[in-house]
Amino acid sequence: MEYRKLGASGLNVPVFSFGTATFGGKGDFFKAWGTTQLDEAKKLVNLCMDAGVNFFDTADVYSAGLAEEILGKALQGIRKEVLISTKATFVMGDGANDYGSSRFHLLRSVEDSLRRLNTDYIDIYHLHGMDGNTPVEETLKTLDTLINSGKIRYIACSNFSGWHLMKSLSVSERYGWSKYIAHQAYYSLLDREFEWELMPLGVDQNIGTIVWSPLASGKLSGKFRRSNTTQPDNRGSKGGHHGPETDLERLYKIVDALDQVAEETNKSVAQVALNWVLQRPTVSNIIIGARNEEQLKDNLLAVGWNLTVDQIKKLDEASEQYPIYPYWHQRQNTQLNPLPKFY
Repeated sequence: MEYRKLGASGLNVPVFSFGTATFGGKGDFFKAWGTTQLDEAKKLVNLCMDAGVNFFDTADVYSAGLAEEILGKALQGIRKEVLISTKATFVMGDGANDYGSSRFHLLRSVEDSLRRLNTDYIDIYHLHGMDGNTPVEETLKTLDTLINSGKIRYIACSNFSGWHLMKSLSVSERYGWSKYIAHQAYYSLLDREFEWELMPLGVDQNIGTIVWSPLASGKLSGKFRRSNTTQPDNRGSKGGHHGPETDLERLYKIVDALDQVAEETNKSVAQVALNWVLQRPTVSNIIIGARNEEQLKDNLLAVGWNLTVDQIKKLDEASEQYPIYPYWHQRQNTQLNPLPKFY
């Protein structure tokens, strides 16, 4: 398994982490993602460990805490051998302070996650989203306190816009507090908006990217294609999708290119799509999820080889996504842009 530095930190992480949003299946939304219970979770964890994937990603909101509980039990006896990432910010109850990134909510959320995970520290603690109602200073001071207490080792954010992340980095630098080392973000061949602002920011500020949903909710798994007249069995078909409606013609164009490269490399469509993401700037790690052992085994074979320059070009052209303003204007004036063209 290949390891990479996570942003500007000294932490080495495998290029794959295993996502546990499929654990538990509590509530309609996460039931659509998967209903993995403890016995199956242990098998998936063992498969990951055998492949050198010792990084596990979860969140308090996944099945209302049940995913954390199952993961904690599945990792019993091997805690020191693994890295655990979890998150807070999203709604965890009906109370006025049961969501957000306030000091009140974060301190309680960390304690709850530690209890559910059956551990005394969290390796990477993410804000799951930006809380526009809480002062950034309050949030970052709280996270710095938690690091100094030893309850969390590193901090990261998720689903931030460029200005959210840059403001947070500036505030941390101003007060000498711990900085975000990584940004967990949505990125795939199908949806490449991440390249317009967040990727250049990551290059400039040395922020590592942890990619979620690199197969676009299974749309790049190989099940979606023009010739398939039946609805594929995946979380998207069961209500667990995210984002705007997919342009099917553009999806099919990308899948056609993936089919060509898959044939050239003798790899699966999913493996090619994952390998493309791994070769993008700032990407330190991508989260792979699986509802069963077969899916996990296939995804794990996306490492140990690289696409050629021509194959990457073919996929880039098929997935070309014209940017919104001001990025199209900046793109027309590339002589003013000191960063390499990522998109």
